[in-house]
Amino acid sequence: MSTAKVLDPAFQGVGQKVGTEIWRIEDFKPVALPKSDYGKFYCGDSYIVLQTSCTKGGAYLYDIHFWIGKDSSQDEAGTAAIKTVELDAVLGGRAIQHRELQGYESDKFLSYFKPCIIPLEGGFASGFKKPEEEKFETRLYICRGKRAIRVKEVPFARSSLNHDDVFVLDTENKLYQFNGANSNIQERAKALEVIQYLKEKYHGGVCDVAIVDDGKLQAESDSGEFWVLFGGFAPIGKKPVSDDDVVLETTAPKLYSINDGQMKLEEAALTKAMLENTKCFLLDCGAEIYVWVGRVTQMEDRKSATKAVEEFLINQKRPKTTRVTQVIQGYESHAFKSKFESWPMGNAAGSPGVEEGRGKVAALLKQQGVKGAAKNTAPVNEEVPPLLEGGGKLEVWCVDGNAKTALPKEDIGKFYSGDCYIILYAYHSGDKKEEYYLSYWIGKDSLADDQAMASQSANTMWNSLKGRPVLGRIYQGKEPPQFVALFQPMVILKGGIGSGYKKLVEEKGVTGETYSSEGIALFRVSGTSTHNNKILQVDAVATSLSPTECFVLQSGNAMFTWLGNSSTYEQQQWAAKVAEFLKPGVAVKHCKEGTESSAFWFALGGKQSYTNRNATQDIIAREPHLYAFSFKNGRLEVTEIFNFSQDDLLTEDMMILDTHGEVFIWIGQCVESKEKQKAFEIGQKYIEHANSIEDLSSYVPLYKVMEGNEPCFFKTYFYWDNIKSVVHGNSFQKKLSLLFGFRSEVSLRFLVEDTKLHMYICLVFLNKFLRC
Repeated sequence: MSTAKVLDPAFQGVGQKVGTEIWRIEDFKPVALPKSDYGKFYCGDSYIVLQTSCTKGGAYLYDIHFWIGKDSSQDEAGTAAIKTVELDAVLGGRAIQHRELQGYESDKFLSYFKPCIIPLEGGFASGFKKPEEEKFETRLYICRGKRAIRVKEVPFARSSLNHDDVFVLDTENKLYQFNGANSNIQERAKALEVIQYLKEKYHGGVCDVAIVDDGKLQAESDSGEFWVLFGGFAPIGKKPVSDDDVVLETTAPKLYSINDGQMKLEEAALTKAMLENTKCFLLDCGAEIYVWVGRVTQMEDRKSATKAVEEFLINQKRPKTTRVTQVIQGYESHAFKSKFESWPMGNAAGSPGVEEGRGKVAALLKQQGVKGAAKNTAPVNEEVPPLLEGGGKLEVWCVDGNAKTALPKEDIGKFYSGDCYIILYAYHSGDKKEEYYLSYWIGKDSLADDQAMASQSANTMWNSLKGRPVLGRIYQGKEPPQFVALFQPMVILKGGIGSGYKKLVEEKGVTGETYSSEGIALFRVSGTSTHNNKILQVDAVATSLSPTECFVLQSGNAMFTWLGNSSTYEQQQWAAKVAEFLKPGVAVKHCKEGTESSAFWFALGGKQSYTNRNATQDIIAREPHLYAFSFKNGRLEVTEIFNFSQDDLLTEDMMILDTHGEVFIWIGQCVESKEKQKAFEIGQKYIEHANSIEDLSSYVPLYKVMEGNEPCFFKTYFYWDNIKSVVHGNSFQKKLSLLFGFRSEVSLRFLVEDTKLHMYICLVFLNKFLRC
C-alpha cells in the first residue's frame, strides 16, 4: 500500500500561505476547524495546529503542534501524534513538531493566540455547548507567566487564592484582578491583558474593572466587593504545592538512538557527527526533550519514534511540564543546536546545500507516495532601511594613544584601517526631540589598546549624556546603513595616522603604506545609494579593476575616474563625488572603460587584464529574533520571545534583538545601573554563542539602546507606538494606564508627572465619553 493512500484528505493543499491552520480530532480523524473557532480549545479534545511562516528569502517554514486536552482520551491523543507525522510528510518532511499539553503549552504555541487561551469544558464526544449558549457563571482564573501567559480556571473559593500568584475573578458585571503580595510585577502586567480579553470577548467590551492588592485593604469599595464575593474578608493560606510547580531543571543533555522503537544511550561526547541521517535520536535535557529525525528516515520510523518518546516520558515519570519538540535534519532550531558544544556550520538556510537537502527529502517522500507542498518562489523586494534624519551635527574623533583628536570638517568621512574613531551625531527627530547616535569604529588593522580606548571613551560619552544615545560598536567591513549614510561619502584608507599604528609600523615592520594625498592610490566605488556608498582603497594595480564598478585613481596631483562598462549611473555619480572629496578643486579626468590614457595605465604600473567581479554585499535573509536572557553557572541562556511586539519590551528587563545584520541590547528604565554597564559584555557573549551555532558574524554591529531613546532603525522591527514611551512606572503600572486609562482607587496614584501622559489620559476619557 502506498503512503499516499493512508494520508488524510484533510491535509490536502495545506501550508500554501502564511498563517495558522487548525484541525480537531473527531472520531480519530482530523477535521478542519472554521476560522471563527480558532483559539477555542476544549478540554476533552485533541488538536493539530500548523503555523506557516515565510523567510525574507521567500522559503516557507513550518511548525506543527499537537495539543492534548486534559480530558482527551489516550486514543485521541495518540491519533493527534500520528497524524502530526503524516502532516509533516505532506509538507516535505521538514516541519518542527511540538507536543502541547493543556496548561503546559510552549511559549511559541501561545504566541499564536495572544493574549491567551482559556480552554473550555467539554468536547466533541460529549456534545459541547458553545459558550454563548451557556448561562453566565462566575469564574476564577490563575494567571502565570512573565512573557506568554498561561490561564487556568480554578475553583471559585477562597482556598484557591494565595500570596504568590495573580488571579482574575470574572463576574457578570465586573472583572477583578487580585495581585498576591508576593506576585511578580510582570505577571501582574500580563494578567491585565487577560482582563482586557475577557472584557472584549464575554462582556461586549463593557464592564467595570477593579484591581485588588493583597494586604492593602480595606477601605476601598472594590476591595470590599471582592471579599464579599468570597464570603467576607479572612486570611488566605500559603500556596499549595501542585503538579504545576514541579519543573525539572535543565540538565546536561543525553543522547539516545532510536531503532525499531527501542532506545540506546550513546556514551560518547555530544557532537553533531553522531546524528545519522537514517535514524531518529532523542536528546534528553531534563526539562525539555528533543526528537531529532534524519532526513532519509522512513515514515514508519518517525511514527515509532513518536510512540517511543511517549513511553520514555511514562517510564521516566517525567512531569507534565516536560517539553517535547521534534526537529528534522537541516532544520534544527537555535535551541536544539545550542545543546551541543559547537555546531559546525554547513550551508545556511536558502543556500544550494540546503536546497539539495530539501530535494532529497522531497524525492524520498515521492517514492513513498507523498506529494510535497509547493515551494514558494515569491520575489524579495529590497527596501531602503530607515536612516537617521539629516541636518544634524556630526563630530568625529580619532583615537590617538590615551587621547582622542577631533577631525577637521574636511576630513570627516575618511577612515584609516589602522585606527579607531568615535562618532557622535546629534539630530532632531520628527517631534523635535534631540536625539543622539554614538558609535565607535574599529579598523581591521587597529591595535587592541586603541580599540579598548575607543570603547572606554564612547562609554564615558554615553554616561555623560545620561544614556540617551544609542551606542554602537562598528567593525570595518560591517558598517550598518545608518552609519554609512552619515558620511557623504565614506572612504576607508590604508594604514593609520594614530601614534599607536605608527609605532607598530616602526617596531614590527608592518607591510603596507599609509595613504598620502601626494602619492598614488586607487579607490573602488561599488555602492549605489547613501546607505551603502562605502569607498575602499585597493591595491593600485590594473588587476583591481572590474567592469561592474567605478574607480577613482589618484596620481600625485592628477585625478581620474574610471567607469566600468557595466557600472551604474549612481556609481558613476559617486565616483565624481569621491574625487572631489579627496582633492577639492582639482580637475578630474573622466574615462570610460576602454578609453584610458597612457598616463592612467602608467600610474597603475602598466596595463593588465582584469576579471569581471560582482560587488559583494551582505544579504540579510533571516527573520529578526527577540530574546530574554539570563546567566546560569556562568553560561548565557537565551529564551526566545515568539511573534514579539513592543509590549514584550518590559521595563524591568534587558533584551537581545538579533536582526542578523545587527544585534541590539535593549535596556529597560527599571534595570539597575550596574546591570546597564554590562550590556556590551552580555552582547559580546551572545554574539560568541550565536557564532558557534549559527552563521552570525563575529563582527556584527552591536548596539545598546535605552528604553525611551530607541532609534528609528530599532523601532522598525516593531509596530511602534510612541505613546507607550511616555508612560512611566513599572510594567504593571504602564499596562494599567495604557489598557484602561481610568482612575482606579487602588492604582493610578503613581501616574502623571509627564504632560504628554496627562494629555493621553484626557484623550482616553474623551473617547470613552463620546462612545457612551
